[in-house]
Amino acid sequence: MNFKIITEASVDMPKNYADENNITILPIEVNFNGELYPEGLPADEFYKKLKTTGIIPKTSQPNQYKFENALNEYVNKPDWFVFIIVISSDLAGTIAQAKNAVENLKMKNVYICDSRVTTFAEGALIMELMKYLNSHKDATPQQAIDYLENLKHKVHLVAVVGDLKYLKLGGRLSTASYYAASVLNIKPIISLEGGKVNNIAKKRGEKAANEFLVECANKRNKNFPIYFGHSAKESLILKFLDENANKLGIDRKNTPIYEIGCVVGTHAGPDCYGLVYFE
Repeated sequence: MNFKIITEASVDMPKNYADENNITILPIEVNFNGELYPEGLPADEFYKKLKTTGIIPKTSQPNQYKFENALNEYVNKPDWFVFIIVISSDLAGTIAQAKNAVENLKMKNVYICDSRVTTFAEGALIMELMKYLNSHKDATPQQAIDYLENLKHKVHLVAVVGDLKYLKLGGRLSTASYYAASVLNIKPIISLEGGKVNNIAKKRGEKAANEFLVECANKRNKNFPIYFGHSAKESLILKFLDENANKLGIDRKNTPIYEIGCVVGTHAGPDCYGLVYFE
């Protein structure tokens, strides 16, 4: 059985990895106050524009047609099975577009997965599924589905929000809370689990915030790697790794780092960093 994975651009993973593994990533349009980018924007260009314009852009989920176009060559082929893995349905309505496409094509050899996450947590989920498929060549579609569904309930993202201005501009933080947190050097920590973004802690200063991340990551299943990510501030995660790699029991030099792209960066802004682990 051949397996194909289709996802959308809220996911963050290296382009070369997606290309090497025949993973299709459907683009998501970014709208800077009427200035449209149908294919999105590379992360460096996006964050530069975000900082210079002060505009909080909007994003548009892939429509049914884009899913149909990606699915067409695999419809009901007996030697192919397709996974469609999308952003949490609590964060966007993308899954409905995928379901409409599958229904319209009358496609049976497909499984639509509500990942319950996004960004590099979604990427981690897909990459771990890919590892499974590559190491279990005789896996049936149902076995692969069971593995994915089990895995998605164990993935956790924990991140430190570095620049509160974008939460304030996006209406997710009051002006009073913004100024209080800025003066006191409060670092909000968010998690992505259960399909939603949750505020789980507030730590005073970077050191305390990083200690909290380490506590979370040390609850992990060590059969899986830790995935690290940032939004336009790699130096923050490099510093975190320099100071905490030994505490986490990982090889600092061989630890991949992922960049949070324009879809999630719209809400998190720059200077956000964190990690993904499997419990």
